[in-house]
Amino acid sequence: MKVALTIAGSDSGGGAGIQADLKTFQQFGVFGTSVIVALTAQNTTGVRAVHEVPADMVAAQLDAVAEDLPPAAVKTGMLAGAPLVRQVAEAIRNRGWKQYVLDPVMIATSGDRLLDPEAAAVVSSELVPLAALVTPNLDEAEMLAGGEVRDPVQMRRAGQVLLELGARAALIKGGHLSGATLTDILVTRSGVRTFSHPRLDTCSTHGTGCTLSAAITASLALGERLDTSVERGLDYVHRAIAAAPGLGRGHGPLNHGVPAAAPQS
Repeated sequence: MKVALTIAGSDSGGGAGIQADLKTFQQFGVFGTSVIVALTAQNTTGVRAVHEVPADMVAAQLDAVAEDLPPAAVKTGMLAGAPLVRQVAEAIRNRGWKQYVLDPVMIATSGDRLLDPEAAAVVSSELVPLAALVTPNLDEAEMLAGGEVRDPVQMRRAGQVLLELGARAALIKGGHLSGATLTDILVTRSGVRTFSHPRLDTCSTHGTGCTLSAAITASLALGERLDTSVERGLDYVHRAIAAAPGLGRGHGPLNHGVPAAAPQS
């Protein structure tokens, strides 16, 4: 069984972060390991508190996993502060983790900011160049690439900027676009691919970004090509939203129990 690692924050509401990642890994048939870098007090209505895990504890978790359960693919999610971002970047470089998916979690679905401005700059300079794939939403793409990102043309431009910063590929997520169709754009050094899904009329969208990046990471761990991994991840998220259990009074969680599509032969 392949191993996937998530380096992210814990979501007490269970819909995003480490909890969403591990549920997703399970559905894709990979063994999930985790390094928790922050604790959050949150539910479907918002984030109430964030507590960063001490650096020595983060280092101990990274060492413990790497020495005994080396991952075939790795993802990062919420990293909170600049020192943690630098620490995680150093670990990824030193461990030689090439199948690395960067989900630049900066703003929660509820609108709460989860990454301070200094940390956002360090994500751009330290983590983006290490990434096999960066998966920003429109707001995150604006913060990382600079300039407005509000239509497909601007999404492609942002993707190209992220490649210029060193990423091997960028998936610009169009969930915040208006219209009946959702458009996500994968930009790689060999070209651009567009993925489209009908928009679902729902407020059960908490953890969509975490779930998508985890699904892509799991598929990469299984040896799938990047474009196939993205396609499988988007399909899984779309069906998980459609089957959402309707929990909570705010932006509810997805249904992580839906089966992942069969891998390509």
